[in-house]
Amino acid sequence: MEEGRLYVSMTLAIAGHLCCCGCKTEVVTPLSPTDWTLIFDGDTVSLDPSIGNWSFHCQSHYLIVRGAVDWAPKWSKERIRLGRYRDRLAKERFFTGPPKDQDQDSDQPRLRGGWRSRLPRLQSGHKSGSTEKRRGS
Repeated sequence: MEEGRLYVSMTLAIAGHLCCCGCKTEVVTPLSPTDWTLIFDGDTVSLDPSIGNWSFHCQSHYLIVRGAVDWAPKWSKERIRLGRYRDRLAKERFFTGPPKDQDQDSDQPRLRGGWRSRLPRLQSGHKSGSTEKRRGS
């Protein structure tokens, strides 16, 4: 593989490239509804979601958007564990359907902080002071 080049096999449903950090490790991303999506706009390609090379020594994390590399923040070990858990759960749900007992998710690890922690409050109609200021101006 050459640096800066994305290789795509529609037959194998994979995309591959050398790690963008320069460590020259081969990165293979399966293309499927539960893995990555390849977007070709007629000129450039994008891969979605981000690529987190958590098993590599470099642990690089980036997106490939319209043929360019956009660097993403590194993840903590806890965030990596949570991401892997959610990926596994998404695959199970995709291939077997949602769990019959909804309480099965009660042991799901959760992240502390960040915008997701505020989501239930925002959805419940709670208005923060900054939201009211924006509405009043």
